[in-house]
Amino acid sequence: MIKFLQTPSKAKKIVLGGLLLLICAAMVITLIPGGFLGDAFGFGGGGAGVLAKVGDEQVTLTEAQQSARQMARQQFPRGVPSQLMPFLTQRAVEGLIMQKALLMEASRMGLKVTNDELRETLQRVFATQLFPNGNFVGDEMYADFVQQNFQMSVPQFETEFKNSLLMNKLRNIVEGTATVSEQDLLQEYNRRNTKVKFEYAVLTYDDILKQIKPTDAELRAYFEKNKELYKNAVPEKRKAEYVVIDTAKVKDKVQVTPEDVKRYYSQRQDQYRVPEEVNLRQILIRTPAGADGKVDSKGIDAARAKAQEVLSKLKAGGNFAELAKKYSEDTATAKSGGEVGWVRRGQTMPEIDKAAFSLNKGQTSDIIQTSLGLFIIQVADKHAAGLKPLEEVRPQIEPIIAQEKASREAEILSNGVQTQARTAGMQAAAQKYGLELVSTGLFTTSDSLPGVGTAPELMQAMFQSRENSPAETVKIPDGYAVFRVTAVQPPSAPTFEEIKARVESDFKNERAGAMLAEKTQQLADRAHAEHNLKTAAKEVGATVKTSESVTSQSQVPDIGSMSGPGSVAFTLKPGEISGPVQAGRNGVVISLLEKQEPPSAEFAKEKDQVREQVLAQKRSEMMELFASSLRERMEKEGKIRIYKNELDRITARGGTEGD
Repeated sequence: MIKFLQTPSKAKKIVLGGLLLLICAAMVITLIPGGFLGDAFGFGGGGAGVLAKVGDEQVTLTEAQQSARQMARQQFPRGVPSQLMPFLTQRAVEGLIMQKALLMEASRMGLKVTNDELRETLQRVFATQLFPNGNFVGDEMYADFVQQNFQMSVPQFETEFKNSLLMNKLRNIVEGTATVSEQDLLQEYNRRNTKVKFEYAVLTYDDILKQIKPTDAELRAYFEKNKELYKNAVPEKRKAEYVVIDTAKVKDKVQVTPEDVKRYYSQRQDQYRVPEEVNLRQILIRTPAGADGKVDSKGIDAARAKAQEVLSKLKAGGNFAELAKKYSEDTATAKSGGEVGWVRRGQTMPEIDKAAFSLNKGQTSDIIQTSLGLFIIQVADKHAAGLKPLEEVRPQIEPIIAQEKASREAEILSNGVQTQARTAGMQAAAQKYGLELVSTGLFTTSDSLPGVGTAPELMQAMFQSRENSPAETVKIPDGYAVFRVTAVQPPSAPTFEEIKARVESDFKNERAGAMLAEKTQQLADRAHAEHNLKTAAKEVGATVKTSESVTSQSQVPDIGSMSGPGSVAFTLKPGEISGPVQAGRNGVVISLLEKQEPPSAEFAKEKDQVREQVLAQKRSEMMELFASSLRERMEKEGKIRIYKNELDRITARGGTEGD
């Protein structure tokens, strides 16, 4: 635990807003400049489970699995296909290599993160959770927060958080060298604001697909030719046994003692302090202004007379709510009897505020003149500033403590089950702790598991584990699952009949793609030869359309974003015809009609906005270049070593070796 978190300090005004634990891991994955260089480095090995080394730092299988699982959860929330895990594992290794290389370079440059910087950043980023009202919640609650939100120990969390801060320092230094010239700004301004209008002929993929009707013989020939493609078309299946530790069931057995509640309450008293507030009703009589905007004295007199009449009725014992419904000209509150609700000091107009907090519960004000009109208010109820008594907030506190205790107990129970399962078997562990053991038949990653449903976290862990490996624990939304994979049925090749529908789809898609490219090229060639897009389109059966006047940020039907393939239109001169353009599932040929350059006088107005966006792009490019150059240099110096044999062994099995 970091005791220094309890030491008060002034938080700096530098905002690192939104900084979360794995920011650097997400960043470095996007900076990977190329593939593995295992052919050049590391055919030997760094030991079982060591996939690479960066300096003296190892990239281990455990790290890669954790990172791959995180990517899988982000990209495939409903469960990742097992055949993609080798790819994700390889990406994870690349990301970890780049991360460690950047951190090593940051240290070489003399950059560091002190404990004070860590504490101050945690106070900013997690002010509500860890430092309510500036007071540290304590080591135990800090550890619980880290475990529940990041599934890490405190030392792991602090190390990773420091790494993210160090990476941020390095990024700031590298990106600080980015500059933007006037020419860059003008070029980007012109790119954004140039407008074009054009004709375009469209050939659609779907129309061509409908024309393809393969024979059974053609499909069989395609299947034989592409057998390698279908060799694992029958997906991997597995059997497993598992027990589920449901936090909700654990919670039913948890006892919350009066001491627990008192301790929780005393540590968070600032959360239960209430300011002075009043519950108001109001009646509004609006004061009109003259047609020329000047004060209408006659109208004001009439409004005051009406307000005085209402006040007299109230003083005579009239019901405030009924009179509000009848006389109030505030449509928002009149129907509810003038009910405004609870108001704190400073939340309403000064005149109303002053009167409201000077009245006692049940009292009614005199007429209050404001810029909106004449008000009469009544204080229906009133709360003095102070601390809510423990008994009042006990019903709110007890469920929170129960949930926290249940989470801890569920984690302890899952650890106990795992330990027992590894020594005596899953059946014995289930019996000892009174849990149900679920034994499955063969299932795939897309199947639902008894008792837990789709459970992507559990499914991913199961398909990354080895057959008959020791029991493992994984956190799931409702608690924990302890599991063991009992059988693995590898992917297999199907017969033609089993996969005929997919073969037909693949055949038609491949043929349609080739035909679309061929016909689009033919369309372009004919249009250039005849200098007429419409005539060429008629010959090949394409549809001709005309765009609106559009910019590079516009969307055009059948083409999509004009910043994509359609951007070729901005390179043409009026009258010119483009070559073939692959626009998503369509083939397109463009003939430019008009081109309008943006007015130079408007450049100054957009300059600042353009500068920010161009500078952001330049900074990103600088960081990518820095990372790429660093990777290349460290590889040449032998500071990055990749153990290809070990890596191939792992990724070939989906990252399931060497738990």
